[in-house]
Amino acid sequence: MLLMLAQWLGQDLRVFNVFGYITLRTVLAAMTALIISFIAGPRVIRWLAAKKIGQAVRTDGPQTHLAKSGTPTMGGVLILIAIAVTTLLWGDLSNRYIWVVLIVTVGFGAIGWVDDWKKVVYRDPKGLASRWKYFWQSVIGAAVAVYLGMTATLPAQMELIVPFFKTVAYPLGVIGFMILTYFVIVGTSNAVNLTDGLDGLAIMPAVMVAAALAIFAYVAGNAVYAKYLFVPYVPGAGELCIFLGAMAGAGLGFLWFNAYPAEVFMGDVGALALGGALGTVAVIVRQEIVLAIMGGVFVAETLSVAAQVLYFKFTGGKRIFRMAPLHHHYELSGWKETQVVVRFWIITIMLVLFGLSTLKLR
Repeated sequence: MLLMLAQWLGQDLRVFNVFGYITLRTVLAAMTALIISFIAGPRVIRWLAAKKIGQAVRTDGPQTHLAKSGTPTMGGVLILIAIAVTTLLWGDLSNRYIWVVLIVTVGFGAIGWVDDWKKVVYRDPKGLASRWKYFWQSVIGAAVAVYLGMTATLPAQMELIVPFFKTVAYPLGVIGFMILTYFVIVGTSNAVNLTDGLDGLAIMPAVMVAAALAIFAYVAGNAVYAKYLFVPYVPGAGELCIFLGAMAGAGLGFLWFNAYPAEVFMGDVGALALGGALGTVAVIVRQEIVLAIMGGVFVAETLSVAAQVLYFKFTGGKRIFRMAPLHHHYELSGWKETQVVVRFWIITIMLVLFGLSTLKLR
């Protein structure tokens, strides 16, 4: 918005010209989202508490979690507000990718909102029925997949890029690209949601992955850097740095209130939205495999649930883990909640650095 204002006022005004730099606007977006979170956070938490929107805790889970019962949830609205306002303020609103990720973020957030609202306000433990949750996720994921597939302008925008290799890429075709896009967006959304079970566990990895994807977006949106580093050139993708900077800033601001012991929980409204946004960005910049590497914690949590369910069914009641998702297994194995969270953060840092290394190790 400020970029458009600067263009309208005239390029001869140097004080406004600086806003054309993506790197500067990314930093300003992160700072703006962080400040918005700090200012709005206490107000949002008070509103949630006043409405008695408190978290219901599973009685079959770790007994230490029972003390969390009643803690305000649906705090993800704070993240969404900070991201949306900041992106609209600092982003180039003529860029189609900005609107794509915003629509996905708000759309998945709305699905999470309905699910959370049914659980905590209407006291329906099931929330939004799984089939309807998946249906609406599929509608948004499929719509975005079709849009991105039909508007791709370069062949490289529909290839599966294999990291660590300069020339290894598999043409997907329009249909293959759409199918992959759908599964990445919906899958990542649910993976982040499954990870959101401990104070600060999901939000910090999401922040770190968003920050790393901002680097990939910047490179993909620059023809010179993309050619030098052997990544697909995606015109306009660099503007996603603004959105990702806002996500990182909003996430850190939320972590201030979500750190142990949490004053507020993210809820599905935040987790589904963040996961969907990360998946969408990864598809646009053609780094789906790198996303799986950097988001290894999200992948492990999802696989632990799938493995537990399948093993339970096929063995007549036996379990692989003490409890799924994976973070609960380690809690029941004797790790303190803070130990699980920090160790998963450390693992994410290593995976993100490994993912970033793919930019040069080709």
